[in-house]
Amino acid sequence: MGDRSVFRGPLRPFLRGQYRLLISSVIMSLFAAGVWLIALVWQIIAMGGGPAQLSVVAAATAAGMLASTLLGGVLADRIPQRNILLVVAASRTLTVAFIAALAVAGSVKLWQLVVAGLVIGVGNGFTYPAYSALLPSILPAEELMAANGVEGMLRPTVMQAAGPALASAMIAATSPAWAIVVAAALELAGVLFLLVLKPVPLRGDRAPSDLHPVRSTLIDLRDGFVYMIRTPWLLATLLFASVLILLIMGPIEVLVPFAVKDRAGGGPGEHAMVMAAFGIGGAIGSLGMASFRMPRRYLTIMNLFWGAGCLPLVLVGFASEVWVIAAAVFVVGICFSAPMVIWGTLLQRRVPAHMLGRVSSLDFFVSLAFMPVSMAIAGPVSLAIGVSTTFVLAGALPTLIAVLAIVLAKMPKDELAHPLDLVPEEQAAELADATSDQPAPSALAKSKLD
Repeated sequence: MGDRSVFRGPLRPFLRGQYRLLISSVIMSLFAAGVWLIALVWQIIAMGGGPAQLSVVAAATAAGMLASTLLGGVLADRIPQRNILLVVAASRTLTVAFIAALAVAGSVKLWQLVVAGLVIGVGNGFTYPAYSALLPSILPAEELMAANGVEGMLRPTVMQAAGPALASAMIAATSPAWAIVVAAALELAGVLFLLVLKPVPLRGDRAPSDLHPVRSTLIDLRDGFVYMIRTPWLLATLLFASVLILLIMGPIEVLVPFAVKDRAGGGPGEHAMVMAAFGIGGAIGSLGMASFRMPRRYLTIMNLFWGAGCLPLVLVGFASEVWVIAAAVFVVGICFSAPMVIWGTLLQRRVPAHMLGRVSSLDFFVSLAFMPVSMAIAGPVSLAIGVSTTFVLAGALPTLIAVLAIVLAKMPKDELAHPLDLVPEEQAAELADATSDQPAPSALAKSKLD
């Protein structure tokens, strides 16, 4: 790899070949997703469709993810995660390639796009639990935070910026159909990276089951929910995250355009600038957090970051300048994404290996379930109490709820009892220092320490 001194901070995981292959596959799939999103819009427009037709395809994709996410968590704890990612990437490639061929031939129909959206959505529901469960199998604990930060940075920069930019250029130069061809080629590249990735065995021991597969699956799902309910820090954070998404995602996605237009006198260009500020803030927050080690007070910091980070939304409700709105959502973007790096790493390090897929799927399910609800109620709520009041509540309430979650789940006590700021080698060294004044340990004790 040449000079290894450049691989510091968030670049540390790139020293490992397995991670380079995995993240290269992730980059290709994010790139393809960004191209597909824009190409799909303009393909529907080229077919004479409009917002209603686009909504049907988007709803099919969301329904597919919602339907498969919990099952995806069960499978990620049973089947080698590389195999899951490979099957999903291959099915996505075939689906997009099929649509590309139809589009180039000029014979694609709306129902085919709906089916493609459903297939892609189902596959995406399996992806997140499998990726989250695979990462600790190819990276040591001290590099997980850096890797989660890199993934958090890639999503806004590759899927929300680079992919759409490439799609727009392709559509301007040729047609939406050829942009879909590019998306299929990117998906294929992701499959090739996964094929080169060496097989990775499952972490944790699972006893073979003689039960019927359906009953066994239901039992696994039940066990995942039971673990969540019996783990205070996990339950409190997921409940807080549910309320957080319900409070802020609707105002950001639905009401910000009206704040830009009605109060700041902006148009589509200014709205795009504001949303770009949110995405850039998220990328900076993820990459910045990846440069640090896990804080000692990781539960408290994570939840307070999410809660207090929403306070700038109060400004959005009263701002009369576009730059103020952009600056506010930029800060929210940083504070929303930075704790996500802690959260992903926390799950990978504290959740038992044989449960990680199911817990990750529960986390993903919360986001999927409450985001559309938030968007659906944002408009009616703003009509009832006003846009400004809606933003005040979205900005102020998360801080209070975060404090409640921290106190009720006794997070300060829990995080001190389960420190994650030290990697295993440092914990062993700290233990050795603490016992240095005691008699020399026996050979058996030494072997256990090692």
